[in-house]
Amino acid sequence: MQTLVIGADHAGFEMKEKVKTYLEAKGFSLMDKGTYSADSVDYPDFAHAVAREMENDKTKTGILLCGSANGVAITANKHAHIRAAVCWTEEIAKLARQHNNANIICIPARFVNEAGAEKMLDVFLTTDFEGGRHARRVEKIEC
Repeated sequence: MQTLVIGADHAGFEMKEKVKTYLEAKGFSLMDKGTYSADSVDYPDFAHAVAREMENDKTKTGILLCGSANGVAITANKHAHIRAAVCWTEEIAKLARQHNNANIICIPARFVNEAGAEKMLDVFLTTDFEGGRHARRVEKIEC
């Protein structure tokens, strides 16, 4: 089973803990890069930690959570080989994998519920990149 790298700021902490339990029950191995409480923190610290881990081991998949998911996505996407996608529905999660070969799902914890997050994770973690015309486009992303 693949290793998942997970991180969140204070706004995503509670949901991070819930999805960790859900994913561990499904047999996934998780590397938790924090935060470890609901105390106010700076989201870039955790987005960078997840992205750095994935830069060092490209076989891993990432999960980031914050209030809107925008901050963690913007931060993670500064790293080479990272394609972090903000997802708020199952369809967006599926397209992020199929068309963009996203390797980090960013979940807006203030705008989705636990069941929605679990469904998005199921889709994201089981959907393959389609390649083809999408591969050409993905190859053009990095600067």
